[in-house]
Amino acid sequence: MSDNRKFTHIDCFAGPGGICTGLTASGFRTLVAIEYIKTCCDTYSANHPEVHVIHSDIRNVEAEQILPFVPAEGVDLVTSGMPCETFSTAGNTSRSFYDDRQFLFREGIRIAKICNAKLLLFENVPGITSKKTQKDSDTLIVDVLKKELKEAGYGNFIEIVLDATQFGVPQKRNRYFILASRLKDVVLSPPKPTAKRVTTVRDAFMGLPNVTPNTAISPTEYVNEESEYSALLKDNEFWKRKGGSQTELLLQTPMKHRGHTILRFSLLKPGEGLKDLFERFSPEEIENLQRSRILPKKMFIKRNVRLKLDEPSSTVTSHCLDEFVHPTANRALTVRECARLQSFPDSYVFHGPFLVPHIDRSVQDKYEQIGDAVPPLLAYAWGKQVINILQSIQ
Repeated sequence: MSDNRKFTHIDCFAGPGGICTGLTASGFRTLVAIEYIKTCCDTYSANHPEVHVIHSDIRNVEAEQILPFVPAEGVDLVTSGMPCETFSTAGNTSRSFYDDRQFLFREGIRIAKICNAKLLLFENVPGITSKKTQKDSDTLIVDVLKKELKEAGYGNFIEIVLDATQFGVPQKRNRYFILASRLKDVVLSPPKPTAKRVTTVRDAFMGLPNVTPNTAISPTEYVNEESEYSALLKDNEFWKRKGGSQTELLLQTPMKHRGHTILRFSLLKPGEGLKDLFERFSPEEIENLQRSRILPKKMFIKRNVRLKLDEPSSTVTSHCLDEFVHPTANRALTVRECARLQSFPDSYVFHGPFLVPHIDRSVQDKYEQIGDAVPPLLAYAWGKQVINILQSIQ
């Protein structure tokens, strides 16, 4: 397949390649990706072999590692979706972190300057807008970010929070973006919503056969049913991936569940999670269920939520294996089902183990990679919009 895409991109904090996947479909050519976690690099290279992937802490990446792959005039776009743990409100203690990770946005700016990038796109959780630099400080992280953008020559910028459901993603996912340009006169604007209607979990899972926990059978054939969304994720021409329509089902792999876990799932109604079971049952019933290990001793607020078929899912996170229960089956989601919720094409493969302890930050399992990624369809919308902006410059 000839590559006539003329808009160039450098991918910082690249993860498994969600941004690259969407930008590639929109018409970009990613030149370099920088990622710290080895399993993410393996996934990225497997799906985007044409990209030079640098496996490193971005703070240690020097200009000479990047510039050989950059055109003399510089690149069009640098993206920077730095880790969001210190900005997220999902955990009880996550926002209590005050460490150097919250200033990693500086690396995106540094790489943009090295590559003489016309545009720089930051992505993070909306919680970044209220995170302070220190516990007793009045200075916000985003204020420091905007100040340093101006100092670096990227003072022309816009900021916006986008809802992924407005761009066809079957998931309630709000993300904060800053689009900045070193070109002072260019008019910047965000992508406009593209979805004609909300894409639901039913749309997302269409064509995926059910699996039975604790078995070794991973189906490789689709069920004969299709939605507009499932057809799009099989359309490798749209995604500018090799091949036509995807015919082999990948990673619809059964998970392992203990018997009492399956019994717990059977108690859940659509939309209910572990928290609701603790509220629904009496103290005596809870005690009996805990004695049978059907309920855990501790209640986790965002755990074991049964998805509703006719609504989008809630936000897919790195804990998606623990957080979601299939809408009709008594089991967690498969890797492919989680990838469908994030809008990864069906031909996308994920390397690394199926499950690793979350305390190990040097490796990410397949579920974590998916949960931490930018939804490719949202990246696609940004790609189309940025191309419009670049064409107006030319």
